[in-house]
Amino acid sequence: MKFLDLFKLSTRMFKARTSRTLLTVLGMSIGIGAILFLVSLGYGLQKTLLERITTSDSLLTLDISEAKSGIVSLDNDMIKKIEAMPGVEDVSPAFQITTQGHLDDLSADLVTIGSKPSFLKLGGYKTSKGVLFNDNDPNGIVISSAVGQVFGKGVDEMLGKEMTFSFFVPKTNSDTNITENASDSQAQSDFEKIDSQVKYKIVGVIDGEDNIVYINKSSLSDLNIQKYGQVKVKTKSNSEMGVIRDKILEYGLLVSSLSDTVDQANQIFKVVQIVLMLFGFIALVVSAIGMFNTMTITLLERTEEIGIMKSIGASDWSISVMFFMESAIMGFLGGIAGVIIGWLGGQAFNYAINFVATRFGGEKVTLFSTPMALVVVILVSSAFVGLFTGLVPARRASKTDPLDALRYK
Repeated sequence: MKFLDLFKLSTRMFKARTSRTLLTVLGMSIGIGAILFLVSLGYGLQKTLLERITTSDSLLTLDISEAKSGIVSLDNDMIKKIEAMPGVEDVSPAFQITTQGHLDDLSADLVTIGSKPSFLKLGGYKTSKGVLFNDNDPNGIVISSAVGQVFGKGVDEMLGKEMTFSFFVPKTNSDTNITENASDSQAQSDFEKIDSQVKYKIVGVIDGEDNIVYINKSSLSDLNIQKYGQVKVKTKSNSEMGVIRDKILEYGLLVSSLSDTVDQANQIFKVVQIVLMLFGFIALVVSAIGMFNTMTITLLERTEEIGIMKSIGASDWSISVMFFMESAIMGFLGGIAGVIIGWLGGQAFNYAINFVATRFGGEKVTLFSTPMALVVVILVSSAFVGLFTGLVPARRASKTDPLDALRYK
């Protein structure tokens, strides 16, 4: 039999059994749609998270800090050694000191991080409002959103405001470093209070719950800070990062990188995507069982027709191909409909989430991401599943005895 004739016979089910065929395709599409919906959710969450915590520069950056032993210090001499390493593109040190900020007639205890402008960029920091400070404006500062709450003002109100500071500098520079716990219980005599008359202008705001102010360290030269708590080192390429990391570790310093965190996050999301895919696969299996049942019923209904086709010369191969094509067509159509259903479902769900989030003051996010490769794999897989469900009915049809088929009622 000609291929065109087999194709026409395979598509007759849309005319002869329209409702049942469409319901079978719909069942298949729901399973496919569930897979696309859940896997796209996994990809979307991964993409949204990584976009918020990383930049291209931060993935090539090493974070360096002192070991607890304190044998090796992050001082200016060590900074020069790191800058001289081959493959190092930028070195951005930072220090942290306790500060009292003054805005209008209000004062509040804050934490100041003095750094080069590149420190924030290499750390992957992004402003929710305004811009990051730069060397062209040494008196520009960036604050966390929590600072605005301390002064009872919104983020938009804080932008453009001027602040002055009183800095509490440790009398021994060995104590001046970035730590996670800036203690207020240290004796007052251990610090020297320096009242700055410089008026700093707020140029940007970063989302955060800690009361932190980022200041260009070039404007804090009067504090005479000689030791740093953290240094960010940008490498020229990913291949040179490992060599530089090993060299810095030999100095006795601690080294970490955001790329390590990203790799761990990617591993976690791979597991999440597999779990979500398994849930969708369960729905697909149920749909495949429904399609197998439809193909079996179709075989029983067309037994006499198969007998007639064989009696006039149709080969076993032609009969098998007819059933394979019928199941593959239903599977492929189910895949197309499933992609549409899954995509529309994701868009509707994302719209609903963003609608609720914006009503409560949150930000819009994109929770779903559908790579084109995923769509192609789903369409091919749906056709394959259709072929597989038609395997047994096609084999039974090809082995049917023509005489028994003609006597079948």
